[in-house]
Amino acid sequence: MTYNDWIKTVPLEITGDNLWKMEAYRLNLYALDLAWSDVTTLRRDSRTISLSDQLYRAIGSVSASIAEGYSRQSHKDQARYYEYALGSARESRNWIWAARNVLAEAVTTHRLSLYTQIIRLLLKMIPNERGYILHEERLEDSGDPIPSDLLANIPT
Repeated sequence: MTYNDWIKTVPLEITGDNLWKMEAYRLNLYALDLAWSDVTTLRRDSRTISLSDQLYRAIGSVSASIAEGYSRQSHKDQARYYEYALGSARESRNWIWAARNVLAEAVTTHRLSLYTQIIRLLLKMIPNERGYILHEERLEDSGDPIPSDLLANIPT
């Protein structure tokens, strides 16, 4: 399912919330839906059952932390939760890499790129709340829009 097709399925109770305006939140909810088939595939191999659980928890934690941080009043508190989300996004990418021998190569490549994009967005959000720059030059936001193939050509 493409990102644009997926957006049409998200209920108003979610899209009507101001939180929906946060691109990192939207992308991670999308990643969470994509992860359902990934963890289903991983659970079929006895060697990756626990990995599937870790992956799904990590991915779910990203949007949950963003939502909790967004609801905090102080910028310092918001930044702290966005940092938790950053850690979970990196953990998600790590578990996808660990699952590469079971997931299809196209799926692995797509998910790694998707989580890297979420990480880039979070690296941009945190300094806005903290008031200082994180020194992670390799993942710094290039200012380019999200590559269209990342959201339209979804391997399964």
